[in-house]
This record gives sequence, C-alpha cells and structure tokens, in this order.
Amino acid sequence: MDAFTHLLDGFGTALTPAHLAFAAIGVILGTAIGVLPGIGPAMAVALLLPVTYGLDSTAAFIMFAGIYYGGMFGGSTTSILLNTPGESAAVVTAIEGNPMARSGRGPQALAAAAIGHFVGGMVGTTALVLLAPAVASVAVDIGAPDYFAIMVLAFVAVTSVLGASRLRGLASLLLGLTLGLVGLDQMTGQSRLTFGTLHLSDGIDVVLVAVGLFAVGEALWVAAHLRHGGSSPIPVGRPWLSRDDLRRTWKPWLRGPLIGFPFGAVPAGGAEIPTFLSYATEKRLSKHRDEFGKGAIEGVAGPESTASASAAGTMVTMLTLGLPTTAVAAVMLAAFQQYGIQPGPLLFQRETDLVWGLIASLFVGTVLLLLINLPLAPVWAKLLRIPRPYLYGGILFFASVGAYAVGGDPVDLVVLLLIGLLGFAMRRFGLPVLPAILGVILGPGAELQMRRALQLSDGSLTGLVNSPLAVAVYAVVAVLLAWPLARRLVRAARR
Repeated sequence: MDAFTHLLDGFGTALTPAHLAFAAIGVILGTAIGVLPGIGPAMAVALLLPVTYGLDSTAAFIMFAGIYYGGMFGGSTTSILLNTPGESAAVVTAIEGNPMARSGRGPQALAAAAIGHFVGGMVGTTALVLLAPAVASVAVDIGAPDYFAIMVLAFVAVTSVLGASRLRGLASLLLGLTLGLVGLDQMTGQSRLTFGTLHLSDGIDVVLVAVGLFAVGEALWVAAHLRHGGSSPIPVGRPWLSRDDLRRTWKPWLRGPLIGFPFGAVPAGGAEIPTFLSYATEKRLSKHRDEFGKGAIEGVAGPESTASASAAGTMVTMLTLGLPTTAVAAVMLAAFQQYGIQPGPLLFQRETDLVWGLIASLFVGTVLLLLINLPLAPVWAKLLRIPRPYLYGGILFFASVGAYAVGGDPVDLVVLLLIGLLGFAMRRFGLPVLPAILGVILGPGAELQMRRALQLSDGSLTGLVNSPLAVAVYAVVAVLLAWPLARRLVRAARR
C-alpha cells in the first residue's frame, strides 16, 4: 500500500500545470526528434541536458521521460512510413509496418503502434511500481553465461522465422556479426577488420548500419525499379483500425509487456532483444503467417508494445541500482549526477518526491503520447502521397544528415553508402535485413559475455551452462532448432 500512497503523491506532483506542460513539451520534442533517422531519444536528452540547468530536478526529469517515450514512438513512425528506423528499438517495426504503408494501410500501422505504445507503457509502468525491488534483486544475480544464452536465443529465434530459408537468415546474421567485429577488441585492444583506418577503430555505429541497410538500401532498390513500376504516389488509405484489426492486435498488445519489461529491467538489456523475440513470437502464434513479410499488423503491435514496456523496465535498474541499461538511461544517470543525486537502493528514501513524480509522469507521458499521435496518424501517412522519386530523395538526404550527426565525420557518409550498397545486394539475392542488424547490435555484447564466462571457468565450455537460467534458455533454443524437423517427421508419419 505504501507504493500506491507514494504514487498518488507523485500524481499530485506530475499533474501540476507546469509539470504537465514540461511532459507535453518532452513528448512533442521526442516525437519530432525520433522521426529524424540517426537522432534518437538518447541524443535528444543529451542535447537538451544543458537547457535544463535552470529547471528544478523534478521538472527536468519529467521532460526527459517525455522525450524518451516520444523518441521511441517517433522512431517507429519513420520505420513504418519510410522504412527508416529512427532508433534501434524501431528496427523490427519496419519489417511489417512499411509493407502495410506501401499497401495503403499506413494509418492502421501507425494507430497499432500508438496504441501498442500506450498499452506497453501503462502495463510496464504499473509493473515498475509493483515489481521494481523484486526485479532488481533478480537482475543482480544474472551472470555472463545467462546473458550469452539469451543472446543466442535471439539469434536463433530471428534467423529461424525470417527470409525464404534458414540458410539465408544465417548468412545475413553472419554478415551482421562480421560488421560487429570491426574495431578494437574490447578485452585485448587488438584492431580487427579496420584495414589500417583509424576511423574504424571505434567500430561501425549501429545507427549507420540500420539506416544504411534499411533506408539507403531501400532507396537504391526503389530507384533501380522505378523505370519498371512507374513513380505514382503510395495510397494513404482510410484511417483507424477495423474490427478485424483490433481482433488481431489486442493479444500482441498484451503479450508485449510480458516480454519487454523483464528484458528492460535486466542490466545490459534494452529494447533490441525483446522486440526481436516479440516479432518471432507473434509470427509463431499468428493465424496469418502467410501475411508476415507482406504487412501483418501483429508484427507492428507486438514489438511496439514490447519496446514501450522495455522502456519502463529500464527505469527499474536505473533507479534502484544506478545501472543504466540503455543509452537514454546512461544520459539520465548523468543528469541525476548533474543535480547531485545518486540513483541506488537509497534513492526512494532520500528523493521520494522526485522519484514518484517521475514514475507518475511516465503514466502521464504515455497518455499524452496517445492523445497527440493517434489523431495525427492520417496526417503522418500523407507523407506517402509525395511522388516516390522526391520521397526517396528526401529519405537519402535525411539519412545522410542523421549519419553525419552521429559522429560529425564525413567518412561516415562513405561508410553509409557502402552499407547501403550491401543492403541493395541483400535485397537482390533475397537475404533478410533484420538478422544482419541483430548481429551488429548484439554480436559484440555476445562475444564479450561468452569470453567472460569462459574466463571464469578457466576456458571450460561448461562455464557457458553453469546456471539454471542458461540451461533453460538453451533448452528453448534446442526446441526452436528441432521443431521444424520434428514437424516434418510427424507429417511424413501421418502420410
């Protein structure tokens, strides 16, 4: 009951006119910045950090929370309409959202994303109130073997459900893992695949890979086929969700938080792994599997709800342990320290008003996000009426601006073009794009956790399976790998 009493006090803080205004400003700024490829919510919070020097800490963090949620939704908007993820958590949304938009169902995809964010945010923030201490205590006990097992599960789950064949999915994953190796070895400092170029010593930024493979690769692919298909605008279609759409989306909306919140609360988690797993889960459970890859609305609703709940989960370890699990959480941790506040087990006792005001503002920001963006779905979708040569020319321009903004180095533009050509080649030969991006995002982390686990066991492979959680995850991996073969054997026996 203490939690609910504090939460009511938090609503009293968050619902003051001034704090409501800061929450609305944060949501609008976050959505606007999230729409720009490469400039995600983390960069938005970092850019606005100096602006808040004159604000009190509660107002500043309420605005930061609005920027976080708004940035995630803005990233999904460009994923759906332009096949250009604004940030890494929105990568999965492009797989089904963009085919929906191209077939005239852009408003439905945007509405499914907005409602998914609302449901995931509300459920995730409620879980934050109820489960923060318990989840934090469990998260502390998760070790390197468990992290590696979870990442292997993400690799297997995504490569097994995407593309025309598992072999092509695996080939795409290997390309991504290779790109993830570029740079300095995190443990020895040895340079790998840098070809003697100092610029590549820090590796290739995930934003460059995502924007290059999705946006630039798609633009080049469309340009190569415009002369065959003409350049007529993409239809916008009618707004709002039909009964059939609601029937297909309500279960993914509710399943998303079950996947997203625990992963968000795990240190070094984030929204990437759970959104990939959510997509794989929805494809397995859907009665419309033949639509996946062509515009299945479940593939938008599930990952978006998952990403929003994961955002709430990241607040658990950031507030209770002082461990940032995402780039945004790391910037917010720096903001706490700027105000002389140290997140950790004693934060809820020392800064009660601030913490519960922040948690209440997450509820307020989620509602504002829905109220602002749901009516705007048809307006956003009208971007698709722009003739395709101008539309994809604009995409290339904003993709280049976003890539340059990541590091401020012109060499990034060359890297972007090369990765875009790779994306074009992958489309030409039927390789799915998502496993490659998954490999870039999770590959370095998987390698680091595997080597840590092997170091702890003096090089013994048993060090990878020395915890109950790791064994359970590998059992799920074995089922995923054996299921197609078992299904074929059962069908053959029935014949």
